[in-house]
Amino acid sequence: MSFTLPALTYALDALEPFIDAKTMEIHHGKHHQAYVDNLNKAIAGTPNEGKTLGELVAVAGTISPAVRNNGGGHWNHTFFWESLAPHAGGTPTGALGDAITTTFGSFDAFKEKFAAAGATRFGSGWAWLIVKDDKLEVSSTPNQDNPLMDVAEVKGMPILGVDVWEHAYYLKYQNRRPEYLGAIWNVINWTKVGERFAAAK
Repeated sequence: MSFTLPALTYALDALEPFIDAKTMEIHHGKHHQAYVDNLNKAIAGTPNEGKTLGELVAVAGTISPAVRNNGGGHWNHTFFWESLAPHAGGTPTGALGDAITTTFGSFDAFKEKFAAAGATRFGSGWAWLIVKDDKLEVSSTPNQDNPLMDVAEVKGMPILGVDVWEHAYYLKYQNRRPEYLGAIWNVINWTKVGERFAAAK
């Protein structure tokens, strides 16, 4: 099986001014493409060649670093692009909104906890909102790991993931990761996150 880069469902400049077009061009077209290309090279001619991305991610601890890192990079970025949308943001409603309020006390309290998870992740990694044991939880992972992996410190079903690698924000925000984490709420696709929440429950 050969993996391919999924096309974005919105224009490169659709998330302006919160995520700039040049960052999107490089992040999607260069960084994500490299994960796909390197994953295909790493699995070529091996027993992993016929596995799905989900199957590879689930056994990350038993496969080569090249497959783990590039497979995770491909999975995480695909998930990330789908978590964003133009003219999005706002406050989640319905079952997801209720669950966030119940779990964290308020939407603002959730945003603070999520931003802290992303801001305090040393080096490169991801911040996550997951469903674990039918409850919401915030976590983070290093590099291109995710909560579906057997190696994750906190395992669960991701419903929102935000990239905190420098390549996700450096052109616009430089070293100001917390500012990027504050701005990204304006483009979170809560409809998609709500659908994932319903499916995870």
